[in-house]
Amino acid sequence: MNETLRAKIIDVCDTKISQKGDNVGLSFYAFFANKNDNPELLMEAATWWIQTHKLDHFVKARIIKKMVLDGL
Repeated sequence: MNETLRAKIIDVCDTKISQKGDNVGLSFYAFFANKNDNPELLMEAATWWIQTHKLDHFVKARIIKKMVLDGL
């Protein structure tokens, strides 16, 4: 995972957890604006989320953050 995506995921997870609590769930779309302005990064996130880890559509932000910090 490239460093830009890694930093973005951690930042979004931190923000959502602070706003909505430890049980907030996210999809990989949470890391992108409604306008698809970076398709390469979106595909990298989708590949990591769907193909690599076979995650459900919504996953707890705390779990995603831990996976990223652990280098998974």
